[in-house]
Amino acid sequence: MNTILPTSTAGSLPKPSWLAQPEKLWSPWRLQGAELTEGKQDALRLSLLDQQRAGIDIVSDGEQTRQHFVTTFIEHLDGVDFKKRETVRIRNRYEASVPTVVGAVSRSRPVFVEDAQFLRQQTTQPIKWALPGPMTMIDTLYDSHYSSRERLAWEFACILNEEARELEAAGVDIIQFDEPAFNVFFDEVNDWGVATLERAVEGLKCETAVHICYGYGIKANTEWKSTLGSEWRQYEESFPKLQKSSLDLISLECHNSRVPMDLIELIRGKKVMVGAIDVATNVVETPEEVAETLRKALRFVDADKLYPCTNCGMAPLPRGVATAKLQALGAGAEIVRRELTLS
Repeated sequence: MNTILPTSTAGSLPKPSWLAQPEKLWSPWRLQGAELTEGKQDALRLSLLDQQRAGIDIVSDGEQTRQHFVTTFIEHLDGVDFKKRETVRIRNRYEASVPTVVGAVSRSRPVFVEDAQFLRQQTTQPIKWALPGPMTMIDTLYDSHYSSRERLAWEFACILNEEARELEAAGVDIIQFDEPAFNVFFDEVNDWGVATLERAVEGLKCETAVHICYGYGIKANTEWKSTLGSEWRQYEESFPKLQKSSLDLISLECHNSRVPMDLIELIRGKKVMVGAIDVATNVVETPEEVAETLRKALRFVDADKLYPCTNCGMAPLPRGVATAKLQALGAGAEIVRRELTLS
């Protein structure tokens, strides 16, 4: 991009109350059939408009057409039974009832390509599309077929690559893989987690990103973070391998977190999406607070590689709060742009 410090969001934005219940993950749709299809597209347009008015440079769909960043992709795959459910512990943090892998997984048709084409028709701006990463996918399922987390992850990586290639053909500029599981399963990340991501991006010519965060601002995540001590050094486990990978951008959580900013040195040379908006609070950042987070990051990443972003998705937040946070992100980035231009 020609824009210095191009802004973006990590993923989801709140849905309108007429589409789904506000401030709730996995919220059921309030419309059905053709009305649901039309409602999703209307919500996508509204989400895009909110981003544009806030000065967001790299826009997304705000995940308006999906209930959840992982399960909505999985429910379109063969080999997964959503009626046969088991209770598992998600990222060693909280229990959830999840679908079961009962056979060989495959993708019989595109999942998000039509939605991406619709977004592409609405704007000439660069667009980013988020997909779940292989490790986070396997951590959101019960596997009764492969009996191997690694083997299932490789299967998902191949499926994700099929989807990503078609998203690229639909005009997506950046394809992001969400891997919050990278902050938990460190041995697996280095043994095969990064390698499966490499398989997922194989052959792509568009830019690719991996988003690693500490999760939505939900109770289970905030309670987990309270146990992590005075410094959160989880990124130290995955960054060295990611720095050597073919992925173009690394998206991480910074604002109001205990992540030492100097860990960004471990991915020197990569483009970095710096989370400057805290999604675990309804308190709206001031533009100056956003700017200060970006200034701290600029000590460890060159300006032409810094992409101001949110810490994570904002789906559980009140819609007005999320919109105000977007505006703060855009305004804070503009403050630092002016400073860089004058320096």
